Amino acid sequence: MSEEWSLKNWLSEGITGMRDAVRLPTGGLLPGEFGEHMRTARKEFLMAFRSLFDAAIEGADKATGSARRKATKIKVE
Repeated sequence: MSEEWSLKNWLSEGITGMRDAVRLPTGGLLPGEFGEHMRTARKEFLMAFRSLFDAAIEGADKATGSARRKATKIKVE
């Protein structure tokens, strides 16, 4: 029992447990509409994460863009 705790293993075990818990019977017991809703929900979930990544990338671009700006010489008469 001296095994070190690992986030990767913990998440993997949790996902496996959730899959086993929600494993649904096959063989036409569920309406086709259910599968359509599940696919749509999965897509929406992934799109939500995409928006987070896009915002993080934009923030990183803005941060590096402002740091790269050079001073502009202005001629004063």
